[in-house]
Amino acid sequence: MQKKSIMDTKKYSKTLEKIVAFLVLFIAVIPLHAQNNQDNDYLEYSGVVVDASSERPLVFATLSVNETNISTITNSDGEFSLKILKDMPDAVITISYLGYMQKEIPVLEFTSENNSIKLKNATVALNEVNLTLPKDAKTLVKTALKKRAENYVNQEVLMTAFYRETIKKRKKNASLAEAIVKIHKQPYASSKKDNIELFKARKSTDYKRLDTVALKLQGGPYNPLYIDLMKYPNYIFTKDMIDFYSFSFAPSTTINGKIIFVVKFKQLNQIEEPLYYGKLFIDAETSALRSAIYNLNVENRILSSQLFVRKKPKDILVYPINAAYRVDYREKDGKWYYGYGNVHLTFKIKRKRKWFNSTYSLTSEMAVTNWEINTSNEKLKNKDKFKKSTIISDEITGFSDPEFWGAYNVIEPEKSIESAINKIKRQLKKAEKNEDS
Repeated sequence: MQKKSIMDTKKYSKTLEKIVAFLVLFIAVIPLHAQNNQDNDYLEYSGVVVDASSERPLVFATLSVNETNISTITNSDGEFSLKILKDMPDAVITISYLGYMQKEIPVLEFTSENNSIKLKNATVALNEVNLTLPKDAKTLVKTALKKRAENYVNQEVLMTAFYRETIKKRKKNASLAEAIVKIHKQPYASSKKDNIELFKARKSTDYKRLDTVALKLQGGPYNPLYIDLMKYPNYIFTKDMIDFYSFSFAPSTTINGKIIFVVKFKQLNQIEEPLYYGKLFIDAETSALRSAIYNLNVENRILSSQLFVRKKPKDILVYPINAAYRVDYREKDGKWYYGYGNVHLTFKIKRKRKWFNSTYSLTSEMAVTNWEINTSNEKLKNKDKFKKSTIISDEITGFSDPEFWGAYNVIEPEKSIESAINKIKRQLKKAEKNEDS
């Protein structure tokens, strides 16, 4: 079957406008000085969430403090760090993960460190709950999109979130930037876009000293924010673009004891341009999208490269070999809201006519740790808005604030980041000694 181009529709060019990356030369690393001081009004609990049978770490599991908007999420090793007020001794923590039975644990049962939380798998057959699949998967997706004003928080919301951006050369960390941000979230039915205010940030790299090629990401925290499919369906499933996909049902699952329809989607074979494929997890009762895990089709190197690369040296060839996305939603009082977003990009970089071939990966993730309805009608001034063209690792000044963490919940840092930074620091010291000699 002959491939069909959709470029003339002008919809495709907008599909990926939220994610832009470009190449520049040179990387350098600055020393790590931050201290993990804790506010005296808070207690911190850390540990790991694992599968009860295999003890495999559960990545992106959610830990929420009941009857509050406080939450955090586990990292790629299943580890977590949760901070709550000392005056909440009766607090109960709910731990949940896609396809597993949720667990509630009183905070009094936690120790300060080494908590191991085991969740049981919760797969269920539909005939056991007297629930049948809708006849058409595509219609179910359209229903979920149509009911976003009904199912999601349709008011202005102020969110506190933790953002992390990591860049790796092969498997070694080359750059780390982290920030606490305030998201000025607009109603889900509104066409207004969300805005971000940078509250506190730090980094462990500087792009001036290492003589190699590196990726930089524009937009920082806007990247995981704009994959909120319920707020920005126009990036993937516009009324016209949705017809470029095929939809089908995968085996259903459960989240927190509720039946979830799993819808698989992929672009039609006759479509030439790179679109998406993945899974949507839709609540059987309310048609609310609970989670989405998907990828960009990067088989066409030329076209997929054009979607990401905004600037690069002339003698460099670059193309994505993986572009993966995940968005999770959380619920309170019957309304859903954006809780976590993750963008993971992997690029192959080659230098023309030279023996140079390297793989870089970039992860941009953000977890909402607290939120409140904007009852005071707080407005963000233009001068305080984080610009979508900003490269966050170029703007922030490094690990200069010893009180950075304070009482804010963050994604527990991975041990590999610390060791990688130390290794690069040793390399720089060695290079300096060679220069002196």
